[in-house]
Amino acid sequence: MKRLSLVLLVLFMTVSVGIVAAAPKTLVYGTTDKVSDMDTANAYDIHTWDVFQNIDKGLLAYEPGTTKIIPALASAFTVNDKGDEFTFTLRPGLKFTDGTPFDASVMKWSIDRVVALKGDPSWLISDYVKEVTVKDPLTVVFTLKQPCAFFPTLIATPTYFPLNPNDFPADKIIKDISELKSGSLSGLGPYKLTSFKRDEEAVFEANPAFYGPKPDVGRIIIRYFADATTMRLAFEKGEIDLVYKSLNPSDIKDLSANKKYVTNRLPGPQIRYLCFETSQSIFKDKVLRQAIAALVNRPEIIQKVYLGQNSPLYSMVANGMIYQTQDFKTVFGDGNVALANKLLAKAGYTAQKPFAFDLWYTPSHYGDTEVNMAEVMKAQLEKSPAIKVTLKSAEWATYKDNWHKKVMPAFLLGWYPDYVDPDDYTAAFAGTSGSEGMGIYFSDKKWDDLFTIEQGSPKDSVRKDVFVKVQKMWTDEVMTVPIWQGDMYIFTKPNVSGVKLGPTLIFNYSELKLK
Repeated sequence: MKRLSLVLLVLFMTVSVGIVAAAPKTLVYGTTDKVSDMDTANAYDIHTWDVFQNIDKGLLAYEPGTTKIIPALASAFTVNDKGDEFTFTLRPGLKFTDGTPFDASVMKWSIDRVVALKGDPSWLISDYVKEVTVKDPLTVVFTLKQPCAFFPTLIATPTYFPLNPNDFPADKIIKDISELKSGSLSGLGPYKLTSFKRDEEAVFEANPAFYGPKPDVGRIIIRYFADATTMRLAFEKGEIDLVYKSLNPSDIKDLSANKKYVTNRLPGPQIRYLCFETSQSIFKDKVLRQAIAALVNRPEIIQKVYLGQNSPLYSMVANGMIYQTQDFKTVFGDGNVALANKLLAKAGYTAQKPFAFDLWYTPSHYGDTEVNMAEVMKAQLEKSPAIKVTLKSAEWATYKDNWHKKVMPAFLLGWYPDYVDPDDYTAAFAGTSGSEGMGIYFSDKKWDDLFTIEQGSPKDSVRKDVFVKVQKMWTDEVMTVPIWQGDMYIFTKPNVSGVKLGPTLIFNYSELKLK
């Protein structure tokens, strides 16, 4: 009996050791961000895109931390002499995590689906792609409406990622995983999503069938926090290993000074701006949009709300990017009450007859500081006695619905680049289809023609001339008002390394390492 007990004990200990040895490295990551639609046909925010960047892949990808385009699901591609036809050769034998084969027909189906559903980011395809054809199971051809020098960067965006046709319906945008046919989300990336509780937790585990290198961290757990203060406390208690988006400026200041943590300060191309619904709201009158632009005081916002941690922005084209000009600074300046009063009087508004409108913001999507930013802006705008502002807010899902329904005449948004080019900071807001997707509804053939010229030209001089002209024209139409550009901060425990974002802001979980 003693011998049997000893044998059982040894077996139990052996099995236990095996289990411990097989347990994957686990990293817990905290964020106040939120996942939107679990569907690349409509998802158009950086965090949801990050999720898809890690559980799926495109034909091409960015080398982590850089803007260099490298092969991904495609092993190679060629371009015709005219520059309007891209032929991709797919890696053989690829399968989604549920075992569904990936081939050229799946790629075509996914692209056609995005275009047909007309979701927010569909313009990234419909503005450029004329048709997709299947040459053979491992060859897919994209024929463009015109030459496009930056098309490889478009292909690397999640909007172009293949989806599993056995899971996703062709005629409906999926809001939540539970709506999928299988009830789970399968992909072709380095991780598979094994558990998802909206606004609570997401669990990712390494995908053994991934074509590339296996991640060092076998399990990533994302914990979603309702506010930055709670997230910071969880980090300081050791409950999470990494925090990213969005901490309060005071948290950033304190954590940066604490030697217990590693501070990753990353120059970011993300921008913040004010949008106007230009088609039917009170802001259909561009003179009123100009007046608001004159009243915005960027340095004051940055100092009061962000403790000086961001930079003023006087163009929709990000600071440091090619072709950027500073026309908003030249034309409007900051807090120009005299100019605003003159423009408001021209539109028929005075202190006796003030211009009243609703300014909308979303309280958690951009972090806890958003309400402060809205309050400071309200105070700035009301420095003109001819203006009366009412602040209104909605959580992100409702906020997006509101801009589609044209509910919000003026609303705050943020932008993270789809692809790193001035076109992505301009056509997305002033081009007809891009503007509609952003809730701005600005449409002008003259502007569309200019974007067509720069998108189709490989000549630097031609593109520069267009962007210089567009930025000057922006100060007349003012469909948006650029406000600030900021750095990104990621804080980790000392045993975490491999944080790489770079200009694309893509957070590759597979690059993370745990000591």
